[in-house]
Amino acid sequence: METENPTLPGNPELPSSQEELQSLAALDTGTYRYSVEDYFRKPALSAFKLSPGGTWIAYRERDEHGRRPIFVRHFETGEVRKVLDEGDELIDGYLWVTDDRLLYVQDKSGDENHQLYGINVDGTGFQALTPFDGVKVMLLNQLKEDPEHIIIQMNKENPQLFEPYKINVNTGALEKLYTNDNPMSPVMGYQFDKDGRLRALTRQENGVEYVLLYRKDEDAPFEEVVRTGWQDSFGLLGFDYTSDNPHLAYVSSNLESDTEELIRYDLATRTKTETLFRHETYDAGGLTTSRKRGFEIDFYYYTGEKDIIIPVSETFTRLHSIFTAYFQGMEFSVAGRTDDESRYLLYAGSDRNYGAYYLYDTASDSFEKIAEMMPHLNPADMAEMRPVQFKSRDGLTLHGYLTLPAEASEGKVPLIVNPHGGPYGPRDEWGFNPEAQLFASRGYATLQINYRGSGGYGKKFYLAGSKQIGRRMLDDLEDGVAFALENFSIDPQRVAIYGGSYGGLAALGSLVKTPELYCCAVDYVGVSNLFTFYESFPPYWKPFMGQLRAQWYDFEDETDQEIMKQVSPALNTEKITRPVYVVQGANDPRVNINESDQMVANLRARSFHVPYMVKYNEGHGFQHEENRIELYKTMLGFFARHLRN
Repeated sequence: METENPTLPGNPELPSSQEELQSLAALDTGTYRYSVEDYFRKPALSAFKLSPGGTWIAYRERDEHGRRPIFVRHFETGEVRKVLDEGDELIDGYLWVTDDRLLYVQDKSGDENHQLYGINVDGTGFQALTPFDGVKVMLLNQLKEDPEHIIIQMNKENPQLFEPYKINVNTGALEKLYTNDNPMSPVMGYQFDKDGRLRALTRQENGVEYVLLYRKDEDAPFEEVVRTGWQDSFGLLGFDYTSDNPHLAYVSSNLESDTEELIRYDLATRTKTETLFRHETYDAGGLTTSRKRGFEIDFYYYTGEKDIIIPVSETFTRLHSIFTAYFQGMEFSVAGRTDDESRYLLYAGSDRNYGAYYLYDTASDSFEKIAEMMPHLNPADMAEMRPVQFKSRDGLTLHGYLTLPAEASEGKVPLIVNPHGGPYGPRDEWGFNPEAQLFASRGYATLQINYRGSGGYGKKFYLAGSKQIGRRMLDDLEDGVAFALENFSIDPQRVAIYGGSYGGLAALGSLVKTPELYCCAVDYVGVSNLFTFYESFPPYWKPFMGQLRAQWYDFEDETDQEIMKQVSPALNTEKITRPVYVVQGANDPRVNINESDQMVANLRARSFHVPYMVKYNEGHGFQHEENRIELYKTMLGFFARHLRN
């Protein structure tokens, strides 16, 4: 029965009681070296950032309530200050703008309408810089040459359209830099140079085309450079300041190759002048330059089986050699550096090591470990994440990762298939995965497959996923299970599927499509009905509707409508015979709570028992520590019920 409640989203009669969820969690019995809390409580110290001038290092420190205030430590004196407490509304991110001032963003209970705030390192000067209800703020550019300002974009005038503003980081004073007022042909991207001048725009036309526009100077009109469809990529990464030619830019493009390549491009003559980097199998990720050394390129990077850095400049080639020798056997990244590049902040970890932050001092050529993220998790106790590769039934090469528990050496173990969200663009990567490690600690293997449509593997692979939700995308998961059963010690009677967002849709859809393969499923903030999903989009997703109709399914096309009905689990609950656990954040702006509510209601209408967790201070994925811990305790109980018997 529908129940209206003006204070709570969704139907508050549907979520399971706290007592029922506690009983579910209690099913995970046994004596284990590590608890759920060991994997999912927030690190004692995390999110380190160097101030631009090198005076301070900022970080977040977990308190006894699982909150993470922001602290700063003075490099010379060692003085430590608490700059900002974290309350019920979590701090989603922060950054330095000067050595005296920090900015941070918060939303309300996961609604993703992030607002921008400023505060000084001594705790004074607090300012709500964008106090606009229902408005989403995103950072576009920091201005090193004008540290009193940054450039942001927000949908202040029209919830569908984002416009750029220069904002004073102390007062919040705003200057609009471009008017974006045509929802039929909206500007979807802005490219500013290092001095804050708007040089290029990306405009959407016909819902599925993207036009890059460029102006040669501030008095010139914007002129078309390149027109692409949604299937292609031509992304302006930044301008090349090493040349006397002011129109040179760095671009990531797949117009002349299957994988994305990094090129140098003349925007005035509309010509590629140089191919900088290309990999035959994997898309290029990007490049990093050095402001101190005249903006020369330091390195390219991409993600293959693991993250790869390709050093370019002489300076960084030397540093990369030093870092590689020091972090033998671990993957490392540059998390930050001071403006004068005297100090580097590095992060290093592996599939078995959660990771640690290090400082590298260039003058003394010395490293200092400043924080081990999860020192209580012994890498020797963790499981290996193995890159795997196999062929799909129609001949595509598929990549993924398999994490096996120690018990696999003694006999067959249960398997949890864990498809990533998206589905188009994201991919799973190698590294420490607390979910997979938790599952391994309980004797479960985890299989993560980068199914067709995932990002990073080139245009053909990406487009192979078009209009394959609920169909060949699920075939890829099934083929992955067959690969695991054939090559590893997996029990075919104990295979589960768990995913979040699109991964939740894949989990539910798999119970509809192949109920004989999976013994149970966990749906976490997942889509269940493509028709209602489309109707519930936040306003700023509306411009993408044309691409969604071409890439997902077209709700106005009769053939696609029939497919949408077939692949929407909430419309096919009579085909589901295996147990399901559903989890939802009540304020989710991407996957509305109605997606989970209707799935649970439709299953229960068939007298199907469905545990259902809803958290009313969460959105698209749980961020509060106590909620995450409760989620995984109940998930382990659910798996204990259905994977151990």
